[in-house]
Amino acid sequence: MKWHVQLSRYALVGVASNAFGYFLYLLLTNVGMGYKSAMSLLYIVGVAQTFIFNRSWSFRHQGAMRGAFVRYVISYAIGYLLNLSVLWLAVDYFGFPHQIVQGAMIFTLALMLFLLQKYWVFLERDNHASIT
Repeated sequence: MKWHVQLSRYALVGVASNAFGYFLYLLLTNVGMGYKSAMSLLYIVGVAQTFIFNRSWSFRHQGAMRGAFVRYVISYAIGYLLNLSVLWLAVDYFGFPHQIVQGAMIFTLALMLFLLQKYWVFLERDNHASIT
């Protein structure tokens, strides 16, 4: 499948998931949940939900589900740690508004995660070159 089709499908899944997730983030932080806790909870929900859609529709991956899921979780763990680090640095240290920082991180992580998914998580491999 051509990369621009994958990117378009990935973007649709991501926009729907992140718009709803950001709405829930704002709602949870507005009712008193800490911004790091809200981001952490919604990150877990988002990983599980988007794996299904990205594997089957965005990338049409036919490889082993277990290996792809392990790589998917690893890539999202990297994204989570980056997101948490940026929130800590930008909000706790520099004092920027968490709403703006988290909004910007959604777009930054989306690009990073697309590249990881295209070139690592859902990359079709030869049987002898399979990883995980």
